Amino acid sequence: MSIAIFSGVLTLLFIFTLSACIGAKGSIVILENGRGTGFTMDLKEYNSKSKCELSLVKGDVVQVEIECKEGEIALMVSGKNGSEPYTGNNLKSGIFTVTVPETDEYIMRITGKNATGQVMIKNVGSAVE
Repeated sequence: MSIAIFSGVLTLLFIFTLSACIGAKGSIVILENGRGTGFTMDLKEYNSKSKCELSLVKGDVVQVEIECKEGEIALMVSGKNGSEPYTGNNLKSGIFTVTVPETDEYIMRITGKNATGQVMIKNVGSAVE
């Protein structure tokens, strides 16, 4: 009985999470990887802003992969303590990395203007050994 209730609650939370990602025009689906070290954002004619958070340690390297099929994609990476290690507008398809300057909760803000494509962000580890 408790498994059925737990499954029902989990299903409702999943539906609410996905419905919160759908804007007035276009859509975004955000999927976190199982380890909590990254996520994938699938955009379809997306015209809004969204955000995800990652806990990162000083020196962590975040790999960003952009696949922009249409429209414009912007990304801003900022820490809750005030650091802003990356800001980019009208991003083209490609892969780049961002190294964070301090241990913090980092917010990845994605903005789309009629954007269709995918943004993949993952923590690939520390640049400092």
